Amino acid sequence: MAIPWAEQFAKRTSAIKSSTIRELLKVTQRPEIISFAGGLPAPELFPTQRFQEICTRVLTENSSAALQYGATEGYTPLRQMIADKLSGMGATLDNVMITAGSQQALDLVGKLLIDPGDRVLVEAPTYLGALQAFTVYGALYVSAPIDEDGLRTDLVEAVLQSHPKFMYVLPNFQNPAGVTLSEGRRHQLVLLSDVYHVPIVEDDPYGELRYEGEPLPSLAAIDQENNRRLDSPFANVIHLGTFSKTLAPGLRLGWIVAAPEVISKLVQLKQGADLHTSTFTQVVAYEVARDGFLERHIDRIRTVYRERRDVMLEALKEFFPAEVTWTRPAGGLFLWATLPEGVDAQELFGLALRENVAFVPGDPFFADADNGRHMRLNFSNADPEHIREGIRRLARAVHSVMERRVSVPA
Repeated sequence: MAIPWAEQFAKRTSAIKSSTIRELLKVTQRPEIISFAGGLPAPELFPTQRFQEICTRVLTENSSAALQYGATEGYTPLRQMIADKLSGMGATLDNVMITAGSQQALDLVGKLLIDPGDRVLVEAPTYLGALQAFTVYGALYVSAPIDEDGLRTDLVEAVLQSHPKFMYVLPNFQNPAGVTLSEGRRHQLVLLSDVYHVPIVEDDPYGELRYEGEPLPSLAAIDQENNRRLDSPFANVIHLGTFSKTLAPGLRLGWIVAAPEVISKLVQLKQGADLHTSTFTQVVAYEVARDGFLERHIDRIRTVYRERRDVMLEALKEFFPAEVTWTRPAGGLFLWATLPEGVDAQELFGLALRENVAFVPGDPFFADADNGRHMRLNFSNADPEHIREGIRRLARAVHSVMERRVSVPA
C-alpha cells in the first residue's frame, strides 16, 4: 500500500503556497502572449560571450579549485569584491557570505531569526518571495503601507508597538511597486530600529538599476554612520544583494552582509542546507565581473531598461483610461498600477489573457488582505515595440472590464 504522503508532511508545510508568479509564468509561455508578468531580466543583455571566454579560461587554468568543494562563506575573492563595493557600509570580508541567490538569503534569515508565531513587519505590498520564505518558519505579519516615497515611516512606530522580530524592507525601486524610500524616511527608519531594538533586513536587488536621480545611502550605511562611535557596522541592519539583476539570474548568486556574529551563525545554517554555493559559479562570476566589466555592463543595462520604462509610461498615458493610476519608478524592473473602485484585477487578468497579454495581479504581494485593484507590470523583458503593443492590448481589457462594471445594475 502506498504511503499517504500528505499525512506525513510536517505541520509547517500547511501554510506554504505555490508562488503565484511561477504559476502564472506557466500560463504565459505561449509565444503569442506579451508578458509583463515575470521579473525577468532581458536575456539579450546577458554577457554570453564573456561567460564563454571565462568558463574556458577557468576550466583551463583553475579547474582543480573551481570544481572542488569550497568554504561555506564563499569564494574569498568574490566576497572581497563585494566587501570593497559595499565599503561605504563599513563592510569587510568578515561581514560577507555568498548564498545561492538572494532567495536563499531570505530563507536563511528566516531560519535564523523566526520562531513560530514571531511577527515580521513588512511593507504593504511587499516581495512575494520573502513572504514565502518567512512563512515556512511560522512567521506572522504586521504591515505598514507605502506611498510614492516608500514605506510610511510615520506609521511604522505604531506597528512597532506589537514588537516584531525584525523589519523587512526593500528601499530601492521596490518589488512590486517600484517606489523608492526617501532619504529622510531612511534616517527615520534606522532611528526607529535603534530606539525599539528591532533589526532591519534590507533587501536591495535593484539598487544598481537607477535610471535617474542620485543614489541614496543604504540603510546599512546610515546605520554604520549612526554607530560609528561604537566601531560596529551592521549593528542593526542585515543587508542582502544579488547578481541576478546585473549579471544573470541563472547563476543563483546572492550575498548576505551582516555583523560577524550573525554571519558565523548563518554559516552553520547554510552548512545544513547545501554546504556551500557552487564553487565553479562563484569563480566564474568573479572573473566575469572583475576589471571593471560589471560596472560597464550595468551601464548598458541601465540604458536599455530606461528606454523600456519610458516606453511603458508613455503607452500607459496614451492608452489607459484616466481612472487608472500608476507609479513612476526611478529604477528597477516594475511599476504598480491601481484600478478604479469596483474593478477586480483577477477578473482583468482573465480578460487580458484573451487579448494575449499578461501581468501579475497585486493580491499575493500583501501579507494582509488587499482590495484587489492592483497589478504589477514588468518592463525589462520586452522590447519597446512589444511593450507598446502589450499595453495597448491591456488597455482594451481594462476598458472592457470597466464597461462591465458600469453596465451592472445597482
